[in-house]
Amino acid sequence: MSGSMEWEQVVRTAWSIAAVQEPDGGVPWPEGHVDAWNHVECLMAMSVAGLTGPVRRGYDWLVRTQRADGSWPMKLVGGEAVERGGESNHAAYVAVGVWHELLVTGDEDFARRMWPVVRAALDFVVGLQTTRGEIVWERAADGRPAAYALLTGCASVHQGLRCGVLLGEHLGDPQPDWELAADQLGHVLAAHPEAFADKSRFSMDWYYPILGGAVRGPAAEARLAGEWDTFVEPELGIRCVSDQPWVTGAETCELVLTLDALGDRERARKLFSDMQHLRHEDGSYWTGWQFVNEKHFPHERSAYTAAAVVLAADALDGHTPASGVFRDAGAYVTDRPTAACGCSHARSRT
Repeated sequence: MSGSMEWEQVVRTAWSIAAVQEPDGGVPWPEGHVDAWNHVECLMAMSVAGLTGPVRRGYDWLVRTQRADGSWPMKLVGGEAVERGGESNHAAYVAVGVWHELLVTGDEDFARRMWPVVRAALDFVVGLQTTRGEIVWERAADGRPAAYALLTGCASVHQGLRCGVLLGEHLGDPQPDWELAADQLGHVLAAHPEAFADKSRFSMDWYYPILGGAVRGPAAEARLAGEWDTFVEPELGIRCVSDQPWVTGAETCELVLTLDALGDRERARKLFSDMQHLRHEDGSYWTGWQFVNEKHFPHERSAYTAAAVVLAADALDGHTPASGVFRDAGAYVTDRPTAACGCSHARSRT
């Protein structure tokens, strides 16, 4: 397969996601739990293919399961919380999904119905921001914020805040506090690696600051070049972690989206083609491939992998008006240090 995907293949992959959607609207992991981030990613992919019914059932699920503080439980099974902490990146990604759905469909009524959900979710997120600017990864069930932040999670949060700002402006309810929070978070992501727990063995920590829009331009090019040979396996895709011979489809397609966001279409299409060995005949995708043992690992086909494939295909071929949602995440890159960040040119948060 070339670095492009026929439309009927895109649709078939989206239907493989709809096939695992639960009666209540949740889209689960293969092991059965639902989390808001991967759920939203799956809704975005189904929306690309025009599967409006399953998509809207999925957003109804988000409305029903959101808690009073604006968050979602970390894991739900059968609609019941089995891990009750609320993750900042889960809550923030709902804004990306709603903005994406508005771009795809132009449905203003949908956006207005979802706006209170997005507003509560991003207020929850901003409530977890430190003085320096990073956003800690969760608020525990007892209300305590986590002691540290995660780089990948914060990079995704950055995109969520940017989409929330755009949505608020579109609906006539601007949220300058979110914009300030995004500016400060973006600066920390770009300039302060010490603000985050060390998860550098994971490829996501390598490319996500670019994908989420906090790092672009020459700094992004240098970042990719620095670890390209560590994570990229020619003809196969990219490793999930640097120390295991295991390539994964979702991470590979996210790197495709990252390269596309930088205008590096040739390498994006090559990687997209390379990972197609994970495609199943029914249009779904294996999660990963252990290339020493030459076995699929884990032995599952995951909806979130299929979703990343569909979103990458849309970015590469422009199937929908939302095909640039990841490219556009970097349109507002700015340098907004806080008084606590340690930069010599820092200024007070106002």
